[in-house]
Amino acid sequence: MSFSVILLSRAKHELLDAWEWYEDKQPGLGDRFIEETYKTIQHIQKHPEHYQQRKRLYREALTDIFPYLIIYRVLKKEETIVVSSIYHTSRNPRKKYK
Repeated sequence: MSFSVILLSRAKHELLDAWEWYEDKQPGLGDRFIEETYKTIQHIQKHPEHYQQRKRLYREALTDIFPYLIIYRVLKKEETIVVSSIYHTSRNPRKKYK
């Protein structure tokens, strides 16, 4: 069973900012970042409880290659994954869940 995915506005904004940053560094790198991020999201869709539960029912999945965490919640009854943040691992960890 595959869950549907909702990206909250914060996650969308972080995804776009990261894409722009990587594209400025090297053309095509932003697209590679997007591909890797969505590959991780697809894995979450298929196996939503694979990643360990962290703070307040949130789970964190680390992307391959790029230093980003996908922070999400699983809504079982609705069969939905809610991505609240796409978080660079070098940022202050206290701001992950705000």
